[in-house]
Amino acid sequence: MNENGMNEREKNEQSIVRLLSVGTYIPDQKMTSGDIAEASGIPQHIVESKLGIRQKPVPGPDDHPCAMGVAAAEEAIRRAQIAPEEIDLIIYIGEEYKEYPVWTAALQLQHEIGAVNAWGFDMGSRCCTAIMAVRTAKSMMLGDSRIRTVLLAGGYRNGDLIDLTDPNTRFMANLGAGGGAMLLQRGAGPSYPEVLDSAIITDGSFAQDVIIQAGGTKQPLTAELLAQGQACFRVPDPERMKSRLDAVSMQRFSQVVEQAIQGSGYMVSNIDFIGLLHMKRSAHEFVLRSLGIPEERSVYLEDYGHIGQFDPILCLELGVRRKLIQPGSIVVLAAAGIGYAWGALTLRWGDEA
Repeated sequence: MNENGMNEREKNEQSIVRLLSVGTYIPDQKMTSGDIAEASGIPQHIVESKLGIRQKPVPGPDDHPCAMGVAAAEEAIRRAQIAPEEIDLIIYIGEEYKEYPVWTAALQLQHEIGAVNAWGFDMGSRCCTAIMAVRTAKSMMLGDSRIRTVLLAGGYRNGDLIDLTDPNTRFMANLGAGGGAMLLQRGAGPSYPEVLDSAIITDGSFAQDVIIQAGGTKQPLTAELLAQGQACFRVPDPERMKSRLDAVSMQRFSQVVEQAIQGSGYMVSNIDFIGLLHMKRSAHEFVLRSLGIPEERSVYLEDYGHIGQFDPILCLELGVRRKLIQPGSIVVLAAAGIGYAWGALTLRWGDEA
């Protein structure tokens, strides 16, 4: 025992960050592969076989990003069986595109769930945000004894910003809607998954390859620009982006996964389950092959599409539901966001799946 009455094992446990629970919110309304084919002109069999989409959730009238984050957060809190008052920090991990512009959604979320003892901020790196936020939260929890329980939550509906008639952005036809949440706690005990190492790679040379040209300070939004569809994602130079991104993106996925797993004291061959963001089917299969991971150790989100930074959280939920994640499993989550950022996170599952 030390002077505070804490034995060495208890002291060590207080320096371990664990995943208490996750929560998701998926809108009821769906857009099918047939709907996407009709809107885009892409044959339905290509939507399903190449883009890898059978259906995707789309927002209903009340499915706004922060609101969906609240729903996911409430589910995570219920699953963790903690009181909202126990939360010390909230990191909003949803998109900049939300209920209002220039608005800190973390504070609205804090109010809605009743986390009166927390403080919060918004964080964003597009679809890589959840991985980055876990890395940030863990560092803050280990560096500040006042932060023990952290909620990461938010919502996503960037599918609103896709023009399905634009052939240059059809690779984003998978963008859907939903919300996700993760509760992290320091010293929760070995029955919960341990948050191990993570890795991030960013490459700013891609920063302007996919942008919304209108609505910022360079080109304020006007009725004319809105009518022209300039409030949607566009690819200013598609050939440049394709030639450069294809050459590096798959390699970056392998790099961040290898760095995150090796930094956790394991090898890629030790991975029991990997959760990848939704991408076209051939890319998903390529990443698995390049890592030597069998397809049955992953899930493919063909019935969800791409819900941005919440794909990894959804993968965890599906992995547990389908019994692909078991007590003691080594789990890796990997994602990428336009800009461009790639990230991976390793978890060692707890004594209870």
